[in-house]
Amino acid sequence: MAATDLGEFLRARRAALDPRRAGLPDDGRLRRVPGLRREELAQLAHISIDYVVRLEQGRTRRVSRPVLDALADALQLAPDERAYLFTLADVAPETRVPAGDHVAGPLRQLLDGMPDVPAMVLNRRQDVLAWNRAAVALLGDFGARPPAERNLIRLTFLDEDYRARYADWPRAAGACVEVLRMESGRDPADPVLAALVRELLEKDADFRTWWERHQVRGARELTKTYRHPVAGPVTLDVQQFAVETHPGQRLVAYTAEPGSPSEEALRFLLQWSAEPAQR
Repeated sequence: MAATDLGEFLRARRAALDPRRAGLPDDGRLRRVPGLRREELAQLAHISIDYVVRLEQGRTRRVSRPVLDALADALQLAPDERAYLFTLADVAPETRVPAGDHVAGPLRQLLDGMPDVPAMVLNRRQDVLAWNRAAVALLGDFGARPPAERNLIRLTFLDEDYRARYADWPRAAGACVEVLRMESGRDPADPVLAALVRELLEKDADFRTWWERHQVRGARELTKTYRHPVAGPVTLDVQQFAVETHPGQRLVAYTAEPGSPSEEALRFLLQWSAEPAQR
C-alpha cells in the first residue's frame, strides 16, 4: 500500500470528525474545510503539525505504534478503522492470505444440507464460490452468470435486477464499499481485487463518492431487508462464519426471526421455488 493511501485515509477521517465531538472549543475562526484542522489533529495526537503534513502528503510511510495509537485516538477511529490504519502503515500487519476459490466437498454438502436457510460461500473479494438452492430462491441464480460476474459488490452496483432486491440500496451499497476498502488494504497486491475496484470506479459515480471517503468495516452481524419480486419484503439476519480449513473463505447464512412475517415469507418463497410447474 502506497504512502499516499495512508495520507488520504488520515485526511478523510480528519475531515469527517466534528471538532465539537473531539472536545475542541469554538475559537471563532471561519472554517474553510469540514472537520479538524491539521493543527487541531496535531494538538490532539500530541505530535507536530509538520509531522501531520508529511503524513498526509505521503512523505512519511513508517510510523511508530505509539504515534498510530495517538492518531487513532485523536480521530476517534472505530475498531475496523484502527485496524485499517495499522495495515496501511505496515505495523503488525494481518497475515495476508490469498482469497482461495476452491470450495471443499464437505462444505458444499453442508450448504446442500441447509435447504431452508439461504447460504453461500464467499472469498475476501466477495466472489460467490458456492451456494444452495435457498440462496438461488432469495438472490437469483448465480450459476446463470459467468464466473467473473459472481461478485456481490459488482452485482450490487452494476446489475439492475440484483440492485432492485435491496429495500435500502444506499445503505447496503455503502456497506459494500467499506468492506471492499478494508480488503484492499489487507491485500493491495491482489490484481483481481484491484481490477474490480478500477471497474467500479469507472462505471459508477456512487461508488466513486463512497470510495473517496475511506470508510472501512470488517465482517459483523448484519440485518438486511430484501424486496423480493415474489415473496415481497423479507428481513433477514446475516450470519458470517470463517472457514478455518480454507483461510479467506466465509460461510454466509440468512435467517429470519422465528414467528415473524419474514419467516413466513421465506417459507413461502422456498416452497414456490421448489414447484416450477405451478409458475
